[in-house]
Amino acid sequence: MAQKKIRYAVVGLGNIAQVAVLPAFKNAKKNSELVALVSGDDEKLQTLGKEYGITNLYNYRDYDKCLQSGLIDAVYICTPNVHHRAFAEEAAAHGIHVLTEKPMAVTVPDCMGMIRAAEENDVKLMVAYRLHFDPANLAAIKTAQSGKIGDVRIFNSTFTFQITDQDNIRLKYDMGGGPLFDIGIYCINAARYIFQDEPVEVMAMALSNPRDPRFTEVEEMASVTLRYRGARIANFVISYGTDASASYCVIGTKGCLDLESAYEYTEEMTLTTTIKDKDTVRTFKKHDQFGPEIEYFSNCILKNITPEPSGIEGLNDIKILEAIFESARTKRMVKLDIARRDQQPSMSQARRMPAPRRTEAINAPSPHET
Repeated sequence: MAQKKIRYAVVGLGNIAQVAVLPAFKNAKKNSELVALVSGDDEKLQTLGKEYGITNLYNYRDYDKCLQSGLIDAVYICTPNVHHRAFAEEAAAHGIHVLTEKPMAVTVPDCMGMIRAAEENDVKLMVAYRLHFDPANLAAIKTAQSGKIGDVRIFNSTFTFQITDQDNIRLKYDMGGGPLFDIGIYCINAARYIFQDEPVEVMAMALSNPRDPRFTEVEEMASVTLRYRGARIANFVISYGTDASASYCVIGTKGCLDLESAYEYTEEMTLTTTIKDKDTVRTFKKHDQFGPEIEYFSNCILKNITPEPSGIEGLNDIKILEAIFESARTKRMVKLDIARRDQQPSMSQARRMPAPRRTEAINAPSPHET
């Protein structure tokens, strides 16, 4: 492409878009430019358009006009999970590149449809796994794969918080809500990039407190065990109804590593490697995790590089999630048959960018807010 910057429309102006994605374009300005906003909320469009100096404002019903305008090269999809496929396929049909928030979609057929649309229209498709560009998580991968802690055998993780906004879409089944789609996918993805392999079996249990009115449509918590080749196990517990925790521990035959605040984007992270009872501690200051993925995706478009994480990365996580739901429903172990990926996140993808200014969200409360 002759131009040096990829022009984006952000589609969906919920909490994550407002507090993280829109501010991140300032850090990605080297090769990326925010030029359009798409939402079903006119107040969001007008207020955020004024704040960011964006005059190309589109209602969802005018999405096709945005795609045909000649003003954009890519979309960053931040809509509810169930709508990712429709917005992605329509963008691809118009030759527009697609960066979509995780989870990629809510079913395997949806993911396959998105991949097919991108291939047929020769556009790039990437799932916004921000931790694939996070120095702390990439350092954990490097340590795990280096042999310093021996053969990596066990991955244990928790990701929990109290969801206090009872109207939040995360509690709505028909919006693709629930902790497995929302936060469980981080644990699944982390286990996969730590082991750099795909699980072969899964056993899961999903629970809800029947006296808690928040969880009438989706599970409140889940416990999952994934078995990997070579006698390796990944365990994780997620919850929308307990105190906040976001960490994982990786145990090898010679040592272990612990990453605190492993999945957060508003906290600093601490990576502790323990070998022969000696701790080595590294602290990673709070930083922008969204600007790096935008800059990376733009570079993939400009240089015709297949993105990592690709649509296949997103598809594999959804295959595992479907097996988790089946196991929880049947109370049985479910076998998996997922081809190993050629691409893996590496330290070459690490990006450090300053934490952007975050504004109070308009008509889009955080799940932690009442």
